[in-house]
Amino acid sequence: MPTYSFINNKTKEEFTEFMSMSEKDKYLKKNKHIKQTLKTINIISGTGGIRNDSGWKEVQSKIAERNPGTPFASQHGKASTKDIKTRQVLKKHGILPK
Repeated sequence: MPTYSFINNKTKEEFTEFMSMSEKDKYLKKNKHIKQTLKTINIISGTGGIRNDSGWKEVQSKIAERNPGTPFASQHGKASTKDIKTRQVLKKHGILPK
């Protein structure tokens, strides 16, 4: 059940009540000097981002090792000096795209 905010027009007192929608309608019809007021809604959002642990990074590096030459491998893999030099030679001779 929702919480509603009201104001008493006679006394200018503001108060909140916990009741169903049908109870609220009955309450307002019975008490003509009371009006419902609107309040701002508190919005809560998460803070921080997703943190990947070392196990997930290890899985990504294994996938990158098994798929050399892919964009995923270039982003997540660890290339050895030999692999880097081999790729440079292959690109130089036009075997791999630049």
